[in-house]
Amino acid sequence: MIRKMISWNVNGIRACLTKGFLESMQALDADIICLQETKVQQGQVELKEPPLDGYHQYWNYAQRKGYSGTAVFSREEPLHVQLGLGISEHDTEGRVITLEFERFYLVTAYTPNAQEGLARIDYRMAWEDAFRAYLQVLDAKKPVVFCGDLNVAHQEIDLKNPKPNRGKAGFSDEERGKFSELLQAGFIDTFRYLYPERAGAYSWWSYRFHAREKNAGWRIDYFCVSARLAEHIQSAGIHAEIYGSDHCPVELLIDL
Repeated sequence: MIRKMISWNVNGIRACLTKGFLESMQALDADIICLQETKVQQGQVELKEPPLDGYHQYWNYAQRKGYSGTAVFSREEPLHVQLGLGISEHDTEGRVITLEFERFYLVTAYTPNAQEGLARIDYRMAWEDAFRAYLQVLDAKKPVVFCGDLNVAHQEIDLKNPKPNRGKAGFSDEERGKFSELLQAGFIDTFRYLYPERAGAYSWWSYRFHAREKNAGWRIDYFCVSARLAEHIQSAGIHAEIYGSDHCPVELLIDL
């Protein structure tokens, strides 16, 4: 079965709803929709109307109001759902949701930002190790598809201005190294797997300096899969034409 999956950091679902979110979801018509940075608490938003009325919905809320948070919408009901990594120090910010299906796991994640001056880099490194270990445990059972705002541009080709951003949050050697470790653990960055030399393909742009108009962006939103799913990848795309957030949706079409 070929499944179409979408991942989008909406930078606040309530704000995104006023900027065409439902229309975008109708146009994309995905089987699974993963959202990051929802910035809501339980009961603050209801998404039961078309085109989302046919989906099973799962939300993971941060303890802190108006911060972080993730959601998954799936047309197929999963066998099991887990919120978080099962590690208390990493599970207060609503950053991970896992859906188990018959043939694969689907994980969406909103990776912690290292922050200005790499103020949170130590926590980020601990998170990276815990998240990678979590994915490896799942991968030992059945193949994994994971997606989300991973808050790192892996290679210089993944951002417009690599040299002045070297060492800054999202493009530090430490964060890039952890992403390399993740891939070496048996996973594939689907977009770069299909398009190893495609430049100018970004998923996030600063709201400052007319960055999106100039396409001065970063590719920090990903769909990654277990390496043994490589031959099942049909396509990987970036919907830069869709507005509503400082990120745009990314897409995976995969035969599972």
